[in-house]
Amino acid sequence: MHNNTLANPGPLGLMGFGMTTVLLNLHNAGFFPLTSAIISMGIFFGGMVQIIAGLLEYKKGNTFGLTAFTSYGAFWLSLTGIWLLPEMGLAEPADATTLGIYLALWGIFTLFMFFGTLRANRALQFVFASLTLLFALLAYGHITGNAVVLLFAGYEGVVCGASAIYLAMAEVINAQLDRQVLPTGEPRRASVLASALSQA
Repeated sequence: MHNNTLANPGPLGLMGFGMTTVLLNLHNAGFFPLTSAIISMGIFFGGMVQIIAGLLEYKKGNTFGLTAFTSYGAFWLSLTGIWLLPEMGLAEPADATTLGIYLALWGIFTLFMFFGTLRANRALQFVFASLTLLFALLAYGHITGNAVVLLFAGYEGVVCGASAIYLAMAEVINAQLDRQVLPTGEPRRASVLASALSQA
């Protein structure tokens, strides 16, 4: 008899998002310039891997995971396009206002996605809440030209990315050890149901 249990692609997508977000926002916080390391991470791990994770969520019937991972994968690919296309002579550089509007649209999308996490664990809620704030800070900072806000956004973005890394590793380690080693703040109703099922 074949085991048809599918692996959870969520940690892969979360890690692709989290590590890329931390790396870029260390740059935003002023620790180092925008280099090929950030661009490569954005294309391959933040971009392609998240899209792959999203397509795997489709296989599992997870509409939220499909929408989130494929969208944020496309975000990273489009962001690297904003950086690279002008360098290649294929498009005009985006000005600060256009970039701010671009980030604001992603913030609106993320806010709606946050509402979709309200019945999920607290760790996932924190990822989307902090990401919504990050996009709001970046959009405001670019549109107004406020360097202090952009610097603060860098630090806030590191926290956001780190929370996604934590959740990814919690899901991997908890599943691998078949017990909750790293807490994710499961909703009480889900925890009670899981306890009842384990005792059945």
